[in-house]
Amino acid sequence: MWNYIVRRTLYNIPVFLAIIFVVMAALRVNDPVSAQLGKNASQEQVDLLTQEYGLDDPFVVQYWDFLKGLATIWNYDARSWDQGLPVSEMIAKAIPPSMAVTIPTLAMTALISICVGLVSAANRGRGLDRSLMFVAVIGMSISVLVYIIIGQYFGAFRPSQNIDGWPFQVTVDASAGESAFFFFSPANWISYCMLPVMINVVVALGYDTRFYRAVMVEESQRDYIRTARAKGASRARVMFIHMLKNAMIPIITRIMISLPFIITGSILVEVYFGIPGMGRTLINAINAKDFPVIQTFTALFTALFIASNILTDVLYALVDPRVRLQ
Repeated sequence: MWNYIVRRTLYNIPVFLAIIFVVMAALRVNDPVSAQLGKNASQEQVDLLTQEYGLDDPFVVQYWDFLKGLATIWNYDARSWDQGLPVSEMIAKAIPPSMAVTIPTLAMTALISICVGLVSAANRGRGLDRSLMFVAVIGMSISVLVYIIIGQYFGAFRPSQNIDGWPFQVTVDASAGESAFFFFSPANWISYCMLPVMINVVVALGYDTRFYRAVMVEESQRDYIRTARAKGASRARVMFIHMLKNAMIPIITRIMISLPFIITGSILVEVYFGIPGMGRTLINAINAKDFPVIQTFTALFTALFIASNILTDVLYALVDPRVRLQ
């Protein structure tokens, strides 16, 4: 197994380097110096800031310097052009708020959608199945922005005008930036994270439910299901033991696709609810043309997705003895 992990990691190094190269090249189509100084800046000011940012070096030199910084991640000293803070410090502060939203979202979505998919597949073609799929399609057809706006108005703003002490808040309090683990306090999590989590779960349920139902319907046609029923196994045992166990490969695939977003966060929810997580930090950096932050976040996101793909293959081999890592 470890040989496989090492080989896959080595194979993905060129992919990692290529993605960073493309992103850095695309960023330099824009001029961050002129955007920051404005139209009335003198040429001397432009030259000084260009030299300070290191943009006067050839692109290959900038690319190599960035890779050297990543290679010595324990001593990574890149600073944000916009805020002047170390990028590593910004990431350390942004990850916990994102995790406070994404971990409950992923867990609740997976649990609910798998159970609904099982129930829907067991009642295939009946009224319950059709009703569940109708609701799932409706949920998929509505934009996430609609859910956010409706959720903020009816879940936070409107009740807070009529009910004293209503727990849900539309935007995050300014004190949230004082501690990276501000949102892990139960009271703060309920006030600022529960509503975004509920919105994320509702958005994801439609897609995941239809996916898991399709998987379970396919599994229900297998010979081992007919054999289990012929031997007198109860319906619940067939669904939650036999069927669920043999459907783990597509379930793992679906969950592992979402796993990197535990760190990267949910951009729209973080922006509209003011949660200072990874998604919002990245959007602010893009708007400010903050190259060091964008490049570092891109490297982190790429590494997470590569690690997720490798871990997916390893989990395949662990849950299914027919899979061999070669």
